[in-house]
Formats: sequence, structure tokens, C-alpha cells
Amino acid sequence: MNLHEYQAKQLFARYGVPVTRGEVATTPAQASSCADRLGGDLWVVKAQVHAGGRGKAGGVKLARTSEEVREAAAAMLGSRLVTKQTGADGLPINQVFVEAGSEIERELYMSMLVDRASERIAIMVSQDGGMDIEEVAAKTPERIVTVSVNPATGLMPFQARQLGFALALDANQVKEFVSVAQNLYRMFDENDASLVEINPLIVDKQGKLLALDAKINIEENAMFRQPEMQAMRDPSQEDEMERSAAEHDLNYVSLDGDIACMVNGAGLAMATMDLIKLHGGEPANFLDVGGGATPERVAAAFKLILSNPAVKAILVNIFGGIVRCDDIAQGIIQAVREIDVNVPVVVRLEGTNVEQGKALLAESGLDIAAAEDLTDAAKQAVGAANSK
Repeated sequence: MNLHEYQAKQLFARYGVPVTRGEVATTPAQASSCADRLGGDLWVVKAQVHAGGRGKAGGVKLARTSEEVREAAAAMLGSRLVTKQTGADGLPINQVFVEAGSEIERELYMSMLVDRASERIAIMVSQDGGMDIEEVAAKTPERIVTVSVNPATGLMPFQARQLGFALALDANQVKEFVSVAQNLYRMFDENDASLVEINPLIVDKQGKLLALDAKINIEENAMFRQPEMQAMRDPSQEDEMERSAAEHDLNYVSLDGDIACMVNGAGLAMATMDLIKLHGGEPANFLDVGGGATPERVAAAFKLILSNPAVKAILVNIFGGIVRCDDIAQGIIQAVREIDVNVPVVVRLEGTNVEQGKALLAESGLDIAAAEDLTDAAKQAVGAANSK
């Protein structure tokens, strides 16, 4: 789960990480009032969306009067911001963050993330803040310095100093950075974060460190023990179909293809998508109905994938172990009868009660194509999609 920048900075401040002063607004008038309360003669108006690259897409504007703040907020609020991370539809801007301007001396980069290969939290820093870290990694990887934190000891002061030296900070700034790094690590650990990123972490004209931006991702599987983080969820920033799937305990991810997949088991779902691509098709989604799928859940999954207007064919691939093939067949029949299905449906069943499941499909009188095996199913689905 992602947090907005203003939410991330509230969390930073609670843990003693220095941030710039700012307030959130939902109307142009509120934004102008925020600027008046903050004072000064320079403000930054930032669109609050769950995506990077806001500045390049027009989601970050400088303003030198409260009227300019109002105008910038009016231009953003109610619109959709399209960045390289959002897709063509963009994300809705329902809030802006009005922030006091900063005098920037240097821009640095800092992040923490879960390194699954080493099973530790990795901390990365670079002197090239304000840039896409992917570009830095591709062109000048030597300018990124990484340390791995042993969970038994936590972040050690010498590791934080090592990172501070890598950023070419002076002695006082290194001392300040050690405090920032240790506080961030504690915040990361206590709130079950999967990613924390500050880009840029600035050194201002007074030589002080400030988090000018803030990005926090919370591990979805830990949300049950993070009620405060759960309360910060903004459903308007999430894919509508993925949100609907979560309400039915379905594992769903939207993709860009035209062949909808409904599979039980994440590994089988990945294999199914691979075979679709192998035979020239493109999957429209990842959908795992789980090992304990019921006819009702299958019906809900069917309705979900059919709500995507790009779908030209549906491939159902079920291996009946815990879940029985006849239950799956009943769910498919229920969904096809309730919904006006106008795309080809290809079904491959194998496992527990497979013959009963196939018999139910055959006797349903519905236009459902049976497949002998997974390869046959993929070929039929790709052929059906290409003929539409």
C-alpha cells in the first residue's frame, strides 16, 4: 500500500526526520490559505498522487504569491495526472500539498527497501539526487552506495557514517545524517514498510538536511497489524478492478492484453500467462482464485474479468486439488448465465472430479470450449482473441 507524500512526511516528522513545512488542501481557496499560514515568498504546490515523475508531468508548481498558489491548485485539483508510472489514464488529483520553498545547496538520494535476495533491508544513497535513480544505476552505477542491515543488530552507526561519507557530507552533516538514517530505519521496521525513498534529500543553504520529497510503501501482507497505515489508504489511487478483487479475496493484477485468465494458484497462473505469450497472445490480467475457491468466488472472478472492455477471450485453467473441478464448473456456469458473455470462453479442467466438471459444462448448453491440456487451451484462446 502506498502513502501520499504528505502522509509520508507526517510519519517522517513523528520519527524525527527533518521535513519541510507544508499543509494539504482539497480546494484552491484552502491552498491559498495554507500559503498564507506558512508565510514566506515562495511555495511549492504538489499534486498528491501515488506515482513518481510528478514534476515532469506538471504535478509540481512553484508559486511566489498566494494567488499563484490558488491558480496552481485550481489547475491540478479535479484533473488526472499522467506520468510514466500511471499509464495513459493517469491518476485523479483530489488533494495538493502546499509546501514552503527551500533554498537548495545540494540534492542527494536515499532509499531503504527489502532486499529479498539477502533477506535484509538494504539502504542506498547517491550524490545524484533529484534524478531518476534507474538512470543513475544504468549510466553511473558506481555513484550508488549500498549497505545491507543485519536484522539482529539493526542499522549500526558505522554503517550510517559510511553512507554519510559516501554522500560527501561534512562532519556536522554526517552526524545529522546518522540520526536521520537510524530514525528512518526504526520507522521502516516498526511500520512494516517495503520501501522508503527520499528523492531529493537536500542540504539547504544553512547546511541542514531536509527530506524534500517522501515516498513510503507499506507491505500489503502486514496491513492486519498496521491499522493506522490502513486508515491512510486512498482507494481513489488504486485500480478499481484490483480493489474489487480484494473485496472477494481474489488475487488480481490488471495487464495490457486481451485474453483474460482465471487460474487457481499463482505458479499455474504465471505458467498460463507464459503459454499465452508463447503462442502469440497477450494476457489481460493475472487472476488467482485461490486453492479454496467456491462457486460464488468463481462467479465473482468471472464478472471481474469481464468488466475489462479490452477482453476478447477468456481462458479458465483449473487444477483441482483442494478445490473441486465440479465446483469450478458450477461457478463458470453461474457467471455465464448471469452475465451477457459475448467473448469466447475456453476451459481447461484437471484434477479432482474433473469428469463431473466437464459433464456439467457440456450439459449446460452454453458456448464454452473445452481444452484437452494447457497448450491446447492457450492456442484456442489466442486463436479466439485474434479472430475477434
